[in-house]
Amino acid sequence: MPIYRAPVDDVQFLINDVFHLDRYANLPGFADASADVVAAILGEAAKFCEEELTPLNRVGDAQGCTRHDDGSVSTPAGFPEAFRKLAAGGWIGISAPVEFGGQGLPMILTQAVNEFVSSANVAFAMYHALTQGAIFALISHGTPEQKALYLPKMIAGEWTGTMNLTEPHCGTDLGLIRSRAAKQADGSFRISGTKIFISAGEHDLAANIVHLVLARIEGAPEGTRGLSLFVVPKVLPNADGTLGARNAVSCGAIEHKMGIHGNATCVMNYDGATGWLVGEENRGLPAMFTMMNEARLGVGVQGLALSEVAYQNAVAYAKERLQGRALGGARAKDKSADPIIVHPDVRRTLLTIKSFNEAARALVIWTALASDLHRRSDDEKIRQAADDHMGLLTPVIKGVLTDQGFANTVMAQQIFGGHGYIVEHGMEQFVRDARITMIYEGANGIQALDLVGRKLPKDGGRALQAFLAEVQGFIKEHGADAAMKPFVEPLGRATGRLQQATMWFMSNALGRPEHAGAGAYDYMHLFGLVALGYMWCRMARAAQEKLERGADGAAERMQAKLITGRFFMERMLPKTQAQLARIEAGADSVMQLPDESF
Repeated sequence: MPIYRAPVDDVQFLINDVFHLDRYANLPGFADASADVVAAILGEAAKFCEEELTPLNRVGDAQGCTRHDDGSVSTPAGFPEAFRKLAAGGWIGISAPVEFGGQGLPMILTQAVNEFVSSANVAFAMYHALTQGAIFALISHGTPEQKALYLPKMIAGEWTGTMNLTEPHCGTDLGLIRSRAAKQADGSFRISGTKIFISAGEHDLAANIVHLVLARIEGAPEGTRGLSLFVVPKVLPNADGTLGARNAVSCGAIEHKMGIHGNATCVMNYDGATGWLVGEENRGLPAMFTMMNEARLGVGVQGLALSEVAYQNAVAYAKERLQGRALGGARAKDKSADPIIVHPDVRRTLLTIKSFNEAARALVIWTALASDLHRRSDDEKIRQAADDHMGLLTPVIKGVLTDQGFANTVMAQQIFGGHGYIVEHGMEQFVRDARITMIYEGANGIQALDLVGRKLPKDGGRALQAFLAEVQGFIKEHGADAAMKPFVEPLGRATGRLQQATMWFMSNALGRPEHAGAGAYDYMHLFGLVALGYMWCRMARAAQEKLERGADGAAERMQAKLITGRFFMERMLPKTQAQLARIEAGADSVMQLPDESF
């Protein structure tokens, strides 16, 4: 059975030594997140994930979910009990407001714990992660009455949440949505339509499911400008929070999928179901994007999480599997062969995954900190800069972390050879589970177009300029430090390529948008490598400072950190040169071939 150990030490290094959580003690909730509290939370989360959720991962994959004749759905054996423990532990509401029953702690902790849960059992993780997204959508856009009614139950895990966008005829183009909302005399709406691919749409983990549904009010404009957001509970709640009558919403079918079998991905039918408007009429898409952006960051975390658990199992196998001899001479002379971890190509593969995982984790933590600054700071400039950061980095985190996360699960599977293709080792499940992360919450090609077409030019390029200024400022500050040269010099070259690609778009794509479309995917990955390289520079500096202070017993880990970072700079960042070349090749060869010649 696959193993998993939560990377608690690495998260603590990021929180304490790289991003210095203690420097933000003036913000609400941060003073309560002392180093001891953070260590206790991460330790308990690790124990729960390792002992409770990891053993259920194979169970969920093998059993899947079952829809019954009455439309109800049973989750795999052990899931309901595990969800009750997760809810009782307060893991859903780590960063939710205290006034609604949450702990009010920084989002950094929520994202760290969500990585652990997703590594242990990604299909299970989706039930509470979607609930967290729905919680923050209601916090941002719900009425006081909606907040009082729904949030305490959802934060406590008594009720869960979903997001309902996709319909059989439309996915990315939400302007084609046909679901309708008819206004009633009491101010409620009757919601009618069919939604597909609804994760956690029906299950037996909680007494109620709170669906957030995009629909068009009768008479509203066509396209995305006419969409509104509604809260549509599975069971209608009474004013005191008790459950009343069943609503006219049902699961019509469960999708048969390549992976994430333990999550109920449903076709949901709304047959005049009662719902209530969230936010303003015809302003549903901005409200839903609050949840979608949370979900996109969460899916990026899933890509990292699956890469991490696949890596851990590949390392364990590489240390045990005997095959051939080391090129420099036998290492395990008392055995018939050496473990395969002595072979350069195996080490290259493992370091490729490891160097990505550690930088990706830092990128997630950095962006989670921006989320906290945006929500909690009373300084408008800080709030704006944090919002710019999240807007710019969200498509990068979603697209790059899931693309590379999937690639890493395949590389980790390769370490096992033929055994990786066999179910008993669990590696093929990681590959299957990771594949969906590149597709849902906006396919990665769409993330690239969002980055290039919307995020770069927004506010005159303010977010990109701030990002580049920070990276270049770090390079300038540490450029004369001999110990940092192996890190800042490659980052400087890669950052220059990012600037060159941006200028090429400005010069060539304004008159011909196809140039931007053809180069967007490479640009997203070029940007991602620069961002990950910047994270390695910050981690390298923190590791060096820790070693200079005596390392507090972590000298071996810090030395390993520096070696891994150097590998990333030497082996991963040079890809930016090829990406720049592809961007500057333009759209001609992409667009000239006649459709019938494909």
